[in-house]
Amino acid sequence: MGIYRNMFVKHHDRLAIAVRLADVATIWLAGFLATELRFPSDFAAAAPIHQFVLYFSCAVAMIVLPAFDLYTSWRGRSIISLGARLLAAWSLVWLIGILMSFLMHQTGSLSRLWAAYWYVGTAGALLALRIATYSLLALARGVGRNSKHVLIIGFGTTGQEMYRRATASRWSGFRIAGIYAGADEATPEGIPRIEDRDHIPVFARKHPIDEIWIALPVSASRQMQGIAYALRNDFIDIKWMPSLMDFELLNHRMQDFMGMPAVELNRPPSLGVRGVLKGVFDRAFAAVVLTLLSPLLVIIALLIKRGSPGPAFFKQERLGLDGRVIHVYKFRSMKVHSEHETVTQARKGDSRVTPIGAFLRRTSLDELPQFINVLRGEMSVVGPRPHAMAHNDIYKEQLDLYMLRHRVKPGITGWAQINGYRGETDTLEKMAKRVEHDLFYIRNWSFWMDVRIIFWTAFKGWTGHNAY
Repeated sequence: MGIYRNMFVKHHDRLAIAVRLADVATIWLAGFLATELRFPSDFAAAAPIHQFVLYFSCAVAMIVLPAFDLYTSWRGRSIISLGARLLAAWSLVWLIGILMSFLMHQTGSLSRLWAAYWYVGTAGALLALRIATYSLLALARGVGRNSKHVLIIGFGTTGQEMYRRATASRWSGFRIAGIYAGADEATPEGIPRIEDRDHIPVFARKHPIDEIWIALPVSASRQMQGIAYALRNDFIDIKWMPSLMDFELLNHRMQDFMGMPAVELNRPPSLGVRGVLKGVFDRAFAAVVLTLLSPLLVIIALLIKRGSPGPAFFKQERLGLDGRVIHVYKFRSMKVHSEHETVTQARKGDSRVTPIGAFLRRTSLDELPQFINVLRGEMSVVGPRPHAMAHNDIYKEQLDLYMLRHRVKPGITGWAQINGYRGETDTLEKMAKRVEHDLFYIRNWSFWMDVRIIFWTAFKGWTGHNAY
């Protein structure tokens, strides 16, 4: 097996050059086929600008594609991320080629249909080539070829997780050859264990080790320096996986900040560009719902007015994104009353709830006016449900991570609600489970997760035995 591993390592640079040339050849071939497709009867009818743009773009690709980190090792990294980078790189190359035809005042001669055929054909071919290459490498690594032997240093939470991921995905080609662990850290059977730090260099040279993954806590910086110094003369790749899983915050994302590596510990995944897309979806969805349900909203408002004196709507102060105070709209489901300094949640048989209000609360129809808050950008369709201000003051002292749920916009429905945690939270345990589900949603948010929650809310999330 070592022969195959050394062969791949030895010829890595040549393989990278071969893949680069294959990409350029793919771009040219897709352009040639696009010309055949666009001008099937007379190939010569294609204006010269088509050939110029094609060859010019091939030259540009030799410069642009490597800049997107497409020819380094993607072992252990996501193929989806690779595909996204590849499409972004090709899109830039294509746009540069089209821009060149504009600068040459030849856009009138350039066939738009040809450009479309060329773009789509090249994108599909490049993705297919990468998937095929990725699959072949994964197959080879799965049977033990092109593997890298790894020594894990530190077997706490992060070290155990790295071991789990490496052993669960044999296609990545990482083989755990040894583990350096403290006396109080149990290691898997069958994996050589090192307990003396001074034995690490000896072990690494004896086996030999291709990579070392340091999974020690930040507090062990001196120990990490000693290990790195002891291996300074060895040709071993060293990766540091900061033990950030010990921080119970929202995420652990590396970024370049002012030219320095920085770790974001508390930034929700739903911010940034994806957050903008979520906001666009929220407002569009709210506009459609309010338009389609406007007759129902009018009927509910009339029934509330008829059932008891007072307004059809009322507003409650809640905490929005990053703790900003917002006013949440709801249909009034109780008789008009006032509470001083305390908020009493509705309970089963609560005399304050009107007959129509009981139905609205049981079916969550009293929440429909909150689509107005979504339309105003104060709430999301999906997110942690907003709690009463008094409850925030109480639970933020009793539940350590309670206030993290306010790092995103509150929602009309959420992960906790479709899992049965809605309505009255009369015990600390109930609130803890709701917060646990809210934080799971924030940490694992995706657009498709929102779609799933909306789908399940339509079937089972509007009613519940705890909603009074």
